[in-house]
Amino acid sequence: MPEVLGNLKGIRNSVIEELNKIYDCHVDNSQIVSQELVLNLAKITNIINREISVYLDRAGAVQSVCVGDNNTVSLPNINNRRGEKHLSGIRCLHTHPGGSAELSGIDLSALRLNRYDAMIAIGVHPTDIDKSLLSFAIITGYDENGEFTLSVCDPVCAEQAESIFFPNLVATIEKSLAVNDGATNLNKQQEKAVLVGMEYNGMDMTLGWTPEDSLEELKQLADTAGAVVVKKFFQKRPKPDPAYFIGRGKVQELALFAQQENIDLCIFDDELSPAQQRNIEEAMGIHVIDRTGLILDIFAQRARSNEGKLQVELAQLQYMLPRIMGKGLALSRLGGGIGTRGAGETKLELDRRHIRDRIAFIKNCIEKVKGVRDLHREGRAKAEVPTISLVGYTNAGKSTLLNVLTNSDIYAKDQLFATLDPTSRQLILPDKQETVLTDTVGFIQRLPHQLVAAFQSTLEDTINADVLLHVIDVSHPLYQEQSNAVYKVLEELQIKDKPIITVYNKIDKLPDNSELLVRLQNAENAVCVSAKQNINLDKLLQLIAQNLKLKSLDDCFYIPYTETAMVAKLHELGTVVEEEYLADCTKVHAIISTEYMTMFEKYLINTMLGDLD
Repeated sequence: MPEVLGNLKGIRNSVIEELNKIYDCHVDNSQIVSQELVLNLAKITNIINREISVYLDRAGAVQSVCVGDNNTVSLPNINNRRGEKHLSGIRCLHTHPGGSAELSGIDLSALRLNRYDAMIAIGVHPTDIDKSLLSFAIITGYDENGEFTLSVCDPVCAEQAESIFFPNLVATIEKSLAVNDGATNLNKQQEKAVLVGMEYNGMDMTLGWTPEDSLEELKQLADTAGAVVVKKFFQKRPKPDPAYFIGRGKVQELALFAQQENIDLCIFDDELSPAQQRNIEEAMGIHVIDRTGLILDIFAQRARSNEGKLQVELAQLQYMLPRIMGKGLALSRLGGGIGTRGAGETKLELDRRHIRDRIAFIKNCIEKVKGVRDLHREGRAKAEVPTISLVGYTNAGKSTLLNVLTNSDIYAKDQLFATLDPTSRQLILPDKQETVLTDTVGFIQRLPHQLVAAFQSTLEDTINADVLLHVIDVSHPLYQEQSNAVYKVLEELQIKDKPIITVYNKIDKLPDNSELLVRLQNAENAVCVSAKQNINLDKLLQLIAQNLKLKSLDDCFYIPYTETAMVAKLHELGTVVEEEYLADCTKVHAIISTEYMTMFEKYLINTMLGDLD
């Protein structure tokens, strides 16, 4: 039988027998530690007032028991046959008499030196062992000097520690070590993901989306981010669980599946609270993100311009701020990957104060960029150049339409959020009128409010546009629901009473005798087109011109020579096409916005004739 090592002097035989029984304890291989083992060690520690250390292997078997004094305990050498670039396969569990679960510098040094799977410290409560807490640290990778970096978990009770799914945590750590060592490249490999959706009472179903539809769209988002979706899980509950969202039992089921299939990532279709995300992540032992985190990650990949990068970082930091403290295992620090790009890779070590400072700095930078954008916008307004803004659900074909109409070559691809940065190009209408066509970021159902706030300056192009082109992918089975989602975002932006042309795109994907196509062709202020096949684009341009005419007046003004200042005003506020000097007045052919018509209405020939009558 294995013997108890260390300082046994002065310990009664009955207590030594209890120490020997620790070798018979077995921790389930899915757990980092068992509540029974923690309480046994705490009880004996209070009796002898000395530290006790225990080695556990990955099967949960006790390999060694050692007794120290009331301050320290010697750690026996381990027979580590694993390679230098792997963890030892052993976790070290030891007690601290007096109640402190804080890991010492010696504990952390031993973790690095011996490459333990985890270093666990039990702060033994002196009067009530049930109140004893434990904390643990894990290796997370290498720093720039080649030294191991660590992450320390906040103190938890033994029952909470039991819920941590340890095999997945160890697998994640070893993948991270392999990435940092150059053995593999996790960032270039596609991460294996599972998706989780839930239907519950009180869900927002006003836009017509079913939970299954939303989960399918989540799969498209995951594909766009670069993940390989292995399986989708769906559950029905009366209401979300406040601690684990889908319930602790379902989380444990997911943890087992993740272990069997070597899953890297779990994505939830709903927004998780910081506490829910932390609890699920610790219980599963793998990285966990929600829908908002996934969309932010895609935006971080897509941003190219300086303004776009600033806006994405602002949204990420605002999302991260309530999650940065008490993050537990901080699994998002391990090895990069989906949900950790952009600001997440380099800013997770910042505390709340530093993040707030960074948010304030970024907002100031965005305000400066906004000032430049406002100057350009004022210049176009002064020159009376009409602006047209493309809006629509992501992947509706807005960028393709802009390319075809303006003979441009901006990036366009059949994927969600293929383009992010706003792009403006000159568009010449059939009546030779010059306009500016702007492509904006695509919308999506439940667009994260952090993004709406961060992209406010970009979306001002939509707010200030003369005409909106609402592009709809009519070939999508949920095109009506997608349209409703766009209108909901427009309502959030407080865009009302603005001319909107509905552009039903991708009609080339519909059957020739489609009843839907016939019905849509008769819709008011709408046109059915195919940007890719160049179908009906001439009709779209004519419709744009008609809508712009409703915003302006093209007519001749007869201004007496006694009021020549009004001629200069016309030049300032409108576009003068032709100017002719008559016997008693100046005839000015001009195009002017209807909002200025009260100033010049009396110079119209029809009005003047009415006055003569």
